[in-house]
Amino acid sequence: MAGGIGSRFWPMSRTEHPKQFIDILGTGETLIQQTYNRFKKICPEENIYIVTNEIYKDLTKEQLAGITDEQIICEPTMRNTAPCIAYANYKIAAKNPDANIIVAPSDHLILKEEEFVRVMNLALDHTSKNDDLVTLGITPTRPDTGYGYIQFSDNNNSEIKEVVKFTEKPDLETAKEFIASGDFTWNSGMFIWSLKSIQKSFETLLPEMDDIFKNGLGKYNTPEEYGFIQQAYGTCESISIDYGIMEGSKNVHVISADIGWSDLGTWGSIYTHLPLDENSNAIVGENVMLYNSSNNIVNVPKGKLVVLQGLNDYIVVESDGILLVCEKAAEQKIKQFVTDIKASKDKKYY
Repeated sequence: MAGGIGSRFWPMSRTEHPKQFIDILGTGETLIQQTYNRFKKICPEENIYIVTNEIYKDLTKEQLAGITDEQIICEPTMRNTAPCIAYANYKIAAKNPDANIIVAPSDHLILKEEEFVRVMNLALDHTSKNDDLVTLGITPTRPDTGYGYIQFSDNNNSEIKEVVKFTEKPDLETAKEFIASGDFTWNSGMFIWSLKSIQKSFETLLPEMDDIFKNGLGKYNTPEEYGFIQQAYGTCESISIDYGIMEGSKNVHVISADIGWSDLGTWGSIYTHLPLDENSNAIVGENVMLYNSSNNIVNVPKGKLVVLQGLNDYIVVESDGILLVCEKAAEQKIKQFVTDIKASKDKKYY
């Protein structure tokens, strides 16, 4: 899934060139390139599909060498994750109704790739034999209020546990209780299931949405698909797969894994994955000079000289002539900044 805008990473991430297409960690690969290369270790390249907004089709082809047009599933508008998954299901079903599927965001960091591959193969083996929807959980390391949590039943010795309930971003005290209990995991937003199982779930839990895409039978992977999707997609409810399917299903299981994961959801989360100088500053840029400054994240273009004095716990980012200076503690306000800019400024700024 590669259709989001990533507004919390403004000004680097903007509508025309969002987060997943950026080398935000300075590794030499964009996030979507890292994700694509990771999945090549699990399945053949021709079985990898990218669901993205149609405005990103050329950018996707530019960044993923060897990807074909038919592997890029273009949404005409953004409608959250349930519609994009339903659309992909019907396209895949037209080719292989017995497919086993992994759904994953394109902009996550995974440092322990061998363990990731092992866990995904374990899950694929399970879903090929069972009518279950499996989600990948992340073994929590702290009582973080920025993630959703999944409670699991510990009534078997398998790595694959039955899900008891989902809880959206709890307050700190509740998160501490979850961690102490030992039977909660973070929700990574990655899913594994057979095509038949997930289609059955859509028929049961989101029947109106399923009917919309079912009306396109016979058109998928043909020249008629484009016109059908242009007309049908906007009639879909905008709803996440978590709310629409996972929370209402009775056959959900979870694998809690330590894969060196981060959803890279904020500048603060980027900070934790960058090397730090002696004053705990994380710097991406060639000419950054800091004086009496600590705990900052600074990301500036090559060739830009930046001098900071007396600055502590700030985000400093420049991209294409736009400068952001924001307290790290206030980074959740960045989305609001973008909303305000959209209301009053030229499109080039967002």
